[in-house]
Amino acid sequence: MAARRRHAAPPGASGGDEHMSAVCLYFQVHQPRRLRRYPVFAIGKEHDYEDEAGNRKILDKVAEKCYLPANDILLDLIDRHGGEFRLSFSITGVLLDQLERFRPEVIVGFQALAGTGCVEFLNETYHHSLAFLYSGKEFRGQVDRHRRRIAELFGLEGETFRATELIYSDALAAAAADMGYRTILAEGATAVLGTRDPNRVYEAAGGGGIRVLPRNYRLSDDISFRFSRRDWEGHPLTAARYARWLHELQGPETVVSLFMDYETWGEHQWAESGIFSFLKALPGEILARSDFSFVTPREAALRQPAGELSVPEFRSWADTERDLTAWRGNALQRDALEALYGLEEAVAATGDRDLTEQWRRLQTSDHFYYMCAKGRADGDVHRYFNPYPSPYDAYINYMNILDDFSRRVGKEKRA
Repeated sequence: MAARRRHAAPPGASGGDEHMSAVCLYFQVHQPRRLRRYPVFAIGKEHDYEDEAGNRKILDKVAEKCYLPANDILLDLIDRHGGEFRLSFSITGVLLDQLERFRPEVIVGFQALAGTGCVEFLNETYHHSLAFLYSGKEFRGQVDRHRRRIAELFGLEGETFRATELIYSDALAAAAADMGYRTILAEGATAVLGTRDPNRVYEAAGGGGIRVLPRNYRLSDDISFRFSRRDWEGHPLTAARYARWLHELQGPETVVSLFMDYETWGEHQWAESGIFSFLKALPGEILARSDFSFVTPREAALRQPAGELSVPEFRSWADTERDLTAWRGNALQRDALEALYGLEEAVAATGDRDLTEQWRRLQTSDHFYYMCAKGRADGDVHRYFNPYPSPYDAYINYMNILDDFSRRVGKEKRA
């Protein structure tokens, strides 16, 4: 890959010009290590838990449809706009491990983006887990590991934190601030903000001065969920129309935060939908207004906060409730989570690296998402991403694996 020029931050990108409206673009990049079908008669006999062939097949598909073409497009856009186009990523450790082994050229693409000086890489739990809800020690360990891996691969120290599935609360913000983060991302729906404007920067209540960037969920979902829906009143969505919607939000201290899965580009929304043409045209349409700029989360956080934001209960970007019910809303999910995290001390006592790593892989939040039993629109979304025929099948398969794993932990402790 040819070397790319590193771009200096353009005027306004430093976050200092609060009279210039800004767009903060962030992409979550994640693929879980899905589990293989593990019947009860395998317990005590077979200890390979992951569907390696299936995971490789999905990784190859997403790399070809999304990661490789989207990375190239973003790199060209940064060059084309002389560094005025800026964005951010959070890439889970679960995915980085798979990419390093099977598709290293994708990591090379992200490294090229890092080299432009226009991309911020965020930190989160290494295994895309719910550890904060169950173990402060495990949570901090995973975040520190992710921070080190990002610095190692991309040469950038993380200053912004993004919890799994945009989970947020006052306590989580305080923990992130205590770990040295200056910025944290959050959902911007009514359940989180109430009547507050999502297009502002806030300061977390009791969060040690950490800044909060709430997602504009309507404008984000217009791309990630509604772009190719022919029954949507906004269809067909052009870059010019979308930029016009953004420009209508212009005002002092405006920061429109657009957060979505990276797989939106080419995977969730296929190339045939015109999504890549939309992406190629969007920065130019937004920057056509001289009072608009792109900023990274770190840069957005330099702006004066619009006020203090208090969110005492856990919220997320999932489902209509925007809470934690996508992962622990029913008895199956709660039972699986409690059984998993109940093994923490026993796993640590073994001192076995392989067992510890397997335990952490079993923490990936997707395993519990597959056990969700919601109906209606939320249920449709869960079924789209679910490799199991039913939530109950997901639970039984997971608990069979956890049964075998716990027996191995017990044997290792006794050895």
